[in-house]
Amino acid sequence: MLCGYATGIGSLPYQEVEPALKLVARHFSLFPHWPQLPRRTRAEGFVTQFLSGLKVHGVLGEGEKPSFLNQAEDWPERLTRFYTFYLGAEEGSEEALATFIPPREAISGFYAFQEAVERGEFAQARAFKGQIVGPLTVGFQLTDAAGRPAYYDPELRELILRTLQLAARWQARELKRWGRPVTIFIDEPGVSIYGQSTYITVTREQIMADMGALVAALKEEGVYVGVHSCAAVDWSLLLSLPIDILSFDAYGYFSSLFPFRRELADFLERGGVLAWGIVPTSEKAWEEDLSSLRRRLEEDWAQLVDKGIPEKILREQWLITPSCGTGLLPEDLAEHIYALTSTLAASLGG
Repeated sequence: MLCGYATGIGSLPYQEVEPALKLVARHFSLFPHWPQLPRRTRAEGFVTQFLSGLKVHGVLGEGEKPSFLNQAEDWPERLTRFYTFYLGAEEGSEEALATFIPPREAISGFYAFQEAVERGEFAQARAFKGQIVGPLTVGFQLTDAAGRPAYYDPELRELILRTLQLAARWQARELKRWGRPVTIFIDEPGVSIYGQSTYITVTREQIMADMGALVAALKEEGVYVGVHSCAAVDWSLLLSLPIDILSFDAYGYFSSLFPFRRELADFLERGGVLAWGIVPTSEKAWEEDLSSLRRRLEEDWAQLVDKGIPEKILREQWLITPSCGTGLLPEDLAEHIYALTSTLAASLGG
């Protein structure tokens, strides 16, 4: 299992890839991630950067906030085209899979990262990290042709999930080419809507089925799977999945774990790792240093020990990360956050 390292959630505020790669290499040389660059172009937006397959096959429109074209007269033909290529990709057709692979303008940091690895710029890396958006988040950001969240339409929800599965499989295979362990984080902030009164029709079973299918697709590729959410959520949902890493905002929402200490204990006992987002991704980071963050982490660990979590496990099965992505922050703040993250991990022996 991948423990004792520092890494990032994904996004950085640069408009060019080179400074992003240099920052990752400087601070996360042992467990680097490829950088998402949402300020570079609209195509690199967190939600849509892996959805090119939906557009290529004519089921999703263009625009800043694209919607499904499910009221088009030829919608059945569009669906047929999508599933013909999807099934072809699942059966091993490289030509079919190519229609689901995000183009360079959507994930420039991924392609540049791969090229840097090939040049030997991440020779110290013991593992690589990738990331992909989760189906719930996409489903509530995209709409059907009438403007309703796509997640409520089972047919559209299935299109989203199938597209993400293929993109995730492709990413996993690409990162595995370098012969080192790979972890893919599913970034799923949308799970925070579960249990809210305005989303009462979103069921636990739906979330578990969709997330479980994406986790299973990645597991079949032989990679470690993490899930990241940066809010106070029903952690029993994610802890019940067969994931290897739970990534959470420990700085802002540590106490949200308390109601789920039984599920947390089970997760850790079976070898799960907690990715502690203990470095705030806000201006508050300027007020923190190594000693204050180390003290905060030690206090959090002590509280979990008091609630029955074995201290030995907490001190062994950890990663240190920023609390969330840094893509919308000032560059100097993002750099400070990465420096704090790597320094804290090093002080713990990582």
